[in-house]
Parts: sequence; structure tokens; C-alpha cells
Amino acid sequence: MTALQLNANIHRDLDLLAENESALRKVANYLQRLVKQLTTDPTCMSKEEYFAMLDRAEQGPSHAMLPDEDLTAYLRRRGYDI
Repeated sequence: MTALQLNANIHRDLDLLAENESALRKVANYLQRLVKQLTTDPTCMSKEEYFAMLDRAEQGPSHAMLPDEDLTAYLRRRGYDI
């Protein structure tokens, strides 16, 4: 089914539901929940939260690659079995 056909089916079904207010209310509530799920991003953070996270990271242990060290050598030096 193409998006155009699906859109037409949705509009036809909504026209039928428009006559029944309680059914239409249920559909509207469902759509609100669905949109909220799709638009809520758990990785989203405010500017203040982001900079606070960076400040916490700067205070923790850090590791750096040596000059001219490739990623495989760095990981082996850190104890990973590659």
C-alpha cells in the first residue's frame, strides 16, 4: 500500500468516525500518545545539562592516544584483546 493510498484510507475512516464523538475522542487521545512517543528523544538534553556532563567528564579519568599511535595499538595498550 502506498503512502497516498494509506492517507486516503485514514481520511475516509476519520470521516466515518467524525459522526461518533466518543470514538473520535479515543482516536485523538491515541494519536497524541503516538506523536509523543515519536517526538520524545531520550538522548535530548538542555544546553545546561550538556555542559554539566562535560564538566563531570573532565574531572574523571582520561586516556589519550600517544603521538603516531593507531587505534589498534591504543586499544591493546588499554588492555583490550584485539
